Amino acid sequence: MDFVVKEGRAIVQLIQVSYAGDRKDLPARELKSLLKASADLKCRSLLVITWDLDGEERMDGRKIVYMPLWKWLLEPHIDKNKGPG
Repeated sequence: MDFVVKEGRAIVQLIQVSYAGDRKDLPARELKSLLKASADLKCRSLLVITWDLDGEERMDGRKIVYMPLWKWLLEPHIDKNKGPG
């Protein structure tokens, strides 16, 4: 797991970043670490930022969202009234 997104003290999202362009290119160890962190930190919002992969799947009872970097960069992530983080 590469990033932890917090709001105050609450962990709201875990993010894994991978150069994978296809699901088969994504190393199993990356998903394993994301799922372990999800269980340890009690966070169910899981995102994998990829090169081309777009979609979602369920693993171990959790939904993992795959999103290409370009798409993630175009999404609003900062509340303009609160600032980053």
